Amino acid sequence: MSEIKKCPVMHGALTKASQTPTAWWPNSLNLDILHQHDVKTNPLPEFDYKKEVKKLNFSSLKKDLLKLMIDSKDWWPADLGTYSGLFVRMAWHSAGTYRIADGRGGSGTGNHRFSPLDSWPDNTNLDKARRLLWPIKKKYGNKLSWADLMILAGNMAYEHAGLKTYGFSFGRVDIWHPEKDVYWGSEKNWLEDKRYSDKKDRTSLENPLAAVVMGLIYVNPQGVDGKPDPLKTAHDVRETFRRMAMNDVETCALTVGGHSIGRAHGNGDAAKLGREPAAAEIHEQGFGWNQKNGLGKYQVTSGLEGAWTTNPDKWNYEYLDLLLNYEWESKKSPAGAYQWEPIGLEEHKKPRDLENPKIRHNPMMTDADMAMKIDPEYRKITEKFYKNPKYLDEQFSKAWFKLTHRDLGPRTNYIGPWVPKETLIWQDPVPAHKKKYNVDKVKKLIAASGLSISELVSTAWDSARTYRRTDKRGGSNGARIRLAPQKDWEANEPTRLKKVLKVLESIAKKSGASIADIIVLGGVVGLEKAIKKAGSKVKVPFTAGRGDATQEHTDIESFKVLEPLHDAFRNYVKREYSVMPEELMLDNASLKGLSAKEMTCLVGGMRVLGANYDGTEYGVFTDKVGALTNDFFVNLTDMKYKWEPSGKNSYNIIERKTNKTKFKATRVDLVFGSNSVLRAYAEVYAQDDNKEKFVKDFVTVWTKIMNAGFVSVH
Repeated sequence: MSEIKKCPVMHGALTKASQTPTAWWPNSLNLDILHQHDVKTNPLPEFDYKKEVKKLNFSSLKKDLLKLMIDSKDWWPADLGTYSGLFVRMAWHSAGTYRIADGRGGSGTGNHRFSPLDSWPDNTNLDKARRLLWPIKKKYGNKLSWADLMILAGNMAYEHAGLKTYGFSFGRVDIWHPEKDVYWGSEKNWLEDKRYSDKKDRTSLENPLAAVVMGLIYVNPQGVDGKPDPLKTAHDVRETFRRMAMNDVETCALTVGGHSIGRAHGNGDAAKLGREPAAAEIHEQGFGWNQKNGLGKYQVTSGLEGAWTTNPDKWNYEYLDLLLNYEWESKKSPAGAYQWEPIGLEEHKKPRDLENPKIRHNPMMTDADMAMKIDPEYRKITEKFYKNPKYLDEQFSKAWFKLTHRDLGPRTNYIGPWVPKETLIWQDPVPAHKKKYNVDKVKKLIAASGLSISELVSTAWDSARTYRRTDKRGGSNGARIRLAPQKDWEANEPTRLKKVLKVLESIAKKSGASIADIIVLGGVVGLEKAIKKAGSKVKVPFTAGRGDATQEHTDIESFKVLEPLHDAFRNYVKREYSVMPEELMLDNASLKGLSAKEMTCLVGGMRVLGANYDGTEYGVFTDKVGALTNDFFVNLTDMKYKWEPSGKNSYNIIERKTNKTKFKATRVDLVFGSNSVLRAYAEVYAQDDNKEKFVKDFVTVWTKIMNAGFVSVH
């Protein structure tokens, strides 16, 4: 071409943040969090993985993985002839992002393949581990998800090293797009720390975060703020692992067992590492951190250099011997990272050089390892492990199983021949309810009980709303709303709840139904009354079979994190937060797996049903409270009203003609009129020809909430 023509593509229009509406108007509510993982991103939209994975040749898969452990590649050689340490690290870092505050992170979706996780500094060179697994993924295809494969590879790595693992479950379903709804911290730079309100108070780590620094899975291996101090690091380790639902014994077992095989790499200049995968050049094909001669003993990963044990390719108890029976001093690796090395260690106890087995080097420990020796409580546990190695095997194998399966949800989600028979308390067990009962007769008993529509609907909602899709915890199954800690949560209105439960428990006893079913069925009865009151005949579906959990099998500490501190659907906020109520609503809706349309429909319906917390009038835009009408949307969009602030989070809706206040509202009510997308949905439901559509849509999304975490596993 003799002349360069003007390119017909709008450069950057699809990629630059400066071109997005949220950049033009930063205070505009961004609804993207509700539309992650749309079906359009899924190349297998009709594929049922949980059904197809059961057809795997499990024994063949296991053999292939064990063979892979010693199949060293020129492009990424195995340490001492085994990839076991690399695959353990991959599985650990895949699962280790889980946090109990919101159930996000973890290994359940295969999100380790996507940014930002694929490019975190703490995940350096794990892109090679995933690429080593590709031939196995290619062979078994759709029947084996990446999420399952990455964790199973870690399990097989331990078995290859000599440990009998506790078990494994298949069933993790891959996502096909980065999880942009996960908040990893506000920092803009890797290894930056802006997540403590008080740096001296290490418990002031910002919720829901668990890691201490942007781009790290847990704590800084060199010490707090990169300075060696095992006692300070012990505080960070304890807080971080507590936020992953791990106690001291589990934390100590994971540290000891996790570092009993494998090694760290820092035998070079970290400054020579190439860019991370997300920033690498196109010809690097998804590989990151590339450097010349960066293979074998010259890898730079964490920057620390050396093995923790004499024989890092074998499961044994050398770690405890070295940690407890020798003095250690702080030194620097060739890459300049702080690490600990033993004083006066015998030559035969030193691990071999990666290339020349005749040469031996000192082992090393991180600051977190030294915390297991210096911290008084951790020291007691490590000494117990040292004296009783079988106790370590037991505690580590169970802790590893918990780490890698925490976000799979109840045991009913588990699949495959290696699922342990034992049910563990962190799996939130619910016994099956086997008694049959007549649903129609029970509905009549509830209808005649004297409980109001508001009481029935609110109680059913409160029981079910704890479910979160992230780790599949909570929900209506188990009726834990009647147990501690849920029965005393402010958001559940304990006085009202006690009254309603007394009536419903009596009906359950009389009918033979589970209390969990009765609570949900109560919501059905209340909703059908409201539908009839609105002049409609839409029926509300009901699925029976929920069981009743016991207090004994309810981990109170673990369930505390499910407490609703805000619930836009019942117009409840426990206190003021640094973010706006409408933003809290989006996060809540996202955890429930709701779309923007479903969220809109639910809020409008809950308001007219009179289901607000403590009976507050805010957002109840109707004169027919208790009837499932579209009045919320009709009055929200009616220009005969004007809207004026009356407080920080309160507004008056005033008749223009009389200048009198007709309704009151909060920000989460008015956002459905102010946000252009939400208003578009609100206008659909306000139309005269969509009254019946609103009722049907509300029933559909209501049923989705009531069945969440229950129907999917039954």
